Amino acid sequence: MNFTQEIARRRTFGIISHPDAGKTTLTEKLLLFGGAIQEAGAVKSNKIKKGATSDFMEIERQRGISVATSVLAFNYKDKKINILDTPGHKDFAEDTYRTLTAVDSVIVVIDVAKGVEEQTEKLVSVCRMRKIPILVFINKLDREGKDAFDLMDEVEKKLGLQVTPMSFPIGMGYDFQGIYNLWEKNINLFSGDSRKNIEDVIEIKDIKSNELDQVVGEKAAAKLRDELELIQEVYPEFDRNAYLEGNLQPVFFGSALNNFGVRELLDCFIEIAPSPRPKDSDTRLVKPDEEKLSGFVFKIHANMDPKHRDRLAFVKIVSGTFERNKPYTHVRLQKTLKFSSPNAFFAERKEIVDISYPGDIVGLHDTGNFKIGDTLTEGEMMNFKGIPSFSPEHFRYINNADPMKAKQLEKGIDQLMDEGVAQLFTLEMNNRKVIGTVGALQYEVIQYRLEHEYGAKCSYENFPVHKACWVKPDDAKNEEFAEFKRIKQKFLAHDKYGQLVFLADSDFTIQMTQSKYPSVKLFFTSESE
Repeated sequence: MNFTQEIARRRTFGIISHPDAGKTTLTEKLLLFGGAIQEAGAVKSNKIKKGATSDFMEIERQRGISVATSVLAFNYKDKKINILDTPGHKDFAEDTYRTLTAVDSVIVVIDVAKGVEEQTEKLVSVCRMRKIPILVFINKLDREGKDAFDLMDEVEKKLGLQVTPMSFPIGMGYDFQGIYNLWEKNINLFSGDSRKNIEDVIEIKDIKSNELDQVVGEKAAAKLRDELELIQEVYPEFDRNAYLEGNLQPVFFGSALNNFGVRELLDCFIEIAPSPRPKDSDTRLVKPDEEKLSGFVFKIHANMDPKHRDRLAFVKIVSGTFERNKPYTHVRLQKTLKFSSPNAFFAERKEIVDISYPGDIVGLHDTGNFKIGDTLTEGEMMNFKGIPSFSPEHFRYINNADPMKAKQLEKGIDQLMDEGVAQLFTLEMNNRKVIGTVGALQYEVIQYRLEHEYGAKCSYENFPVHKACWVKPDDAKNEEFAEFKRIKQKFLAHDKYGQLVFLADSDFTIQMTQSKYPSVKLFFTSESE
């Protein structure tokens, strides 16, 4: 297969939703279709001790939530599919926002009973801002839930999307009978048994025929005919270009837990979803079919294997091919690096790969060279844009609870901060360390991982700060900036890249500071440039 065919067969997408809508379960079922895993482990059920393939950290297993983005790949019908399963919990949204810089399209999972929830709204607005193509999967149809039309209205109103149904439920909850697939014009009947042969599909060319009555009963058949008529009147026909431009969103219905409606979603997805797309850098637009390699780090994960203190930098390949043992330029450090064992991810296994193509995610063993947002090229000096670092909303002093383990603590904090789990600020006055996070749950994760992965114990102390603002003076030598530093010295710190940060105790303080020192600019995000 040649280079352009390899690019064309790749689909790299993220799955996003509010916690508990069934994201991880859907990921599992997709892997099942790709033959990447043999049996899917139910995320909630205690009967199955397997645990979900994509949740590998102990704390995730205990809580039944995903806190780190997993990367999973499999082949299906001659397509190479890369899934990035993201955490839904709002405390880990930062990881999800960064992951969205590495996907070419997304699937949004919505719970049929709860409808559109707050976290979904935030994530979809990021996708819309970036014009990422979105496909909607309405999950848990075997439970009582909202009416299908009401749900689609809610998706349009709350998420600002323009939807078109590609499959439609026959009944809901107790009287749920199956799904009519508008894309393929057939019916998939629901037996309630996830182990049954998933391929039982009845083809119905003409929904006016008696065959429909025989299959689902007269009452349900009449209702379905009415509903399909209404769909034709109300919703636009599917238009692939409108979908790719982010202006039209196809909707599928199903039940991931019962493996129902998932095949329809996947079959349609691989046909319509975009192959790798061009990406903007600070110098130019980079196209996937360029010969020279370029890629960027969107995630760093330490200790994926507790036995070997390894640390992987996840690189999304934007253009060219990534080859093992070939020298590449690390743009920020301006140095050349070679990688002897680049990893690709196939469900539960990591494999060393010789060559990877645009759209692929490669895991590179890292000894501390990478930070999030770094760019790799074949010599060109450019950086990919838009990988944000957010202003934390929670702040605590971190103290060493075991003086004998100071070194381990320092190393652990350093590595976890590189991963982007949280941000570290060192106060100018007394060099005390403050950890800032976007969500409070991250403190538990940090404490747990420091103890279990680095053998270091820490304790926290509250630190009353409202927001961290990155400080950029118009002129670092002027008197106004000097006065700002003198007056505010108690609240000044440096982040781990040495940038000056002002830790403000309220919105009012920020406003007052900005009016008093107009030449000192304050920012709430620091783009990793």
